[in-house]
Amino acid sequence: MTLPSTYADRNCSLARTLEVVGERWTLLIVRDAFFGVRRFGDFAARLKIPRAVLTSRLKSLVQEGVLTRDDAAGAGVEYRLTPKGVALWPVVRALMNWGDEFYSPSGAKRAFRHDRDGGLLDREGRCQECGQVVPVPAITIERGPGYEPDGTERDPVSGTINTPRRLLEPFVRSEGRKAP
Repeated sequence: MTLPSTYADRNCSLARTLEVVGERWTLLIVRDAFFGVRRFGDFAARLKIPRAVLTSRLKSLVQEGVLTRDDAAGAGVEYRLTPKGVALWPVVRALMNWGDEFYSPSGAKRAFRHDRDGGLLDREGRCQECGQVVPVPAITIERGPGYEPDGTERDPVSGTINTPRRLLEPFVRSEGRKAP
């Protein structure tokens, strides 16, 4: 259920933001879009989300300009983050960091590296090798020290996402073709 859209005080940016990304599943969809998931069926398989809910969340994210829907993509519809959606990366990263700190005693579940020099990124997205704040397309994600397999590797989408790869790049399944 979305938050009520009639706030007495319309000057709350957090409340407006939660109207867009505050529903259950929405930030996980955005996270997976950063990880390279683009197709409806792949979001559904990865997240185990009811299809009607996924349809609603994707439609809302497209209406809000967080995702685009590309009906002309080779073998079907693809969803891609817009610049507005990519601007959510610091929020997604901060929530992941918070979860790692308080719910992952073995360490971060995911590690982020600067693709250019391999340096690890700190909590603010700064490369520990060169000192740059690294833009999203130049970030490689890999398993962190706290990563614990949960059986999702058997799902081809999750298996691919759990291998080192650049953010935002569409994933390719192991048999060498783009995931459907």
